[in-house]
Parts: sequence; structure tokens; C-alpha cells
Amino acid sequence: MDLRKLKTLIDLVSESNVSELEITEAEGKVRIVKASPAVMPAPVTYSMAPAPAAVVVTPAVEVAPAPAASPAAPAAPAGHTVKSPMVGTFYRSSAPGAKPFVEVGDSIKEGDTICIVEAMKILNEIEADKSGTVTQILVQNGQAVEYGQPLFVIE
Repeated sequence: MDLRKLKTLIDLVSESNVSELEITEAEGKVRIVKASPAVMPAPVTYSMAPAPAAVVVTPAVEVAPAPAASPAAPAAPAGHTVKSPMVGTFYRSSAPGAKPFVEVGDSIKEGDTICIVEAMKILNEIEADKSGTVTQILVQNGQAVEYGQPLFVIE
């Protein structure tokens, strides 16, 4: 099913009095379900899955923020955070057993290579986007990283 057509159907269900819509086509089956307006405390969010999985429209639920004094919540690192530009595997050095690009306490310049993120068998050198001193390395060598995941803290 065309994504534009799917979005149009979701919008129509969201704006109408219809609470459930199910369509079966050659490409797959789509089911759109909307909660009743009396139960809907927040805007509607859409959850989509590839055919033949169902698309379910559910109300978003707001969760009250946890108290600031919670010891289980990790504190945001002080300083500038270098984040992963892609999903992949984090490596601190250019080869197994080689000296790491940077260590905690090293002074670096903007543009210096600080690690490698391997994605789809391609080794991508990650450069520092700020000059300063490395104060924390937040990822273990060989660990899988997500897009936007903090890797280093530079002050």
C-alpha cells in the first residue's frame, strides 16, 4: 500500500467518528484502530509496521517526570558530548591490539580522529567536532552503538 494512501486513511480515521478501519489489498492488510475520545488525554500517535502487520492508532500517554533526586537516573555528563553519527560497532583503535586513538586526559584538536564506527563492513573514522580534553569515554571497545549515542565527553 502506498504510504501517502496509508497516511490519508490514518488522518481520516483520526478526524472522523470511525473507531476502527480494516483494509485488505494485494500488498497486505492494514488495520487502523482509534481509542474513544473520552479516553484520549493526549494527541494521537501512529505506529506503523510493514505489511501484512497491522497499523494501530493509540493515544499517547504522558508520563510524569521522575523526581530529580532519583539515584537510579544517570546524570548528564558535563562538557561537550561527541555523539555517534551512525549505527555500528565502536572501536577505540585502528586495529586489534593497536594503541587507542584517544585516552581520558588526552588533549585533542577539532578534526582529530578519536574512534572508528564500523557500519556494513566499512570503517568510518569519527573526528572530534571540538577541541579540548577528553574527560570521559562512554562506550566500551567493540560495543554496538546507535545513531546519536554519546561516545565521548570533551571539556
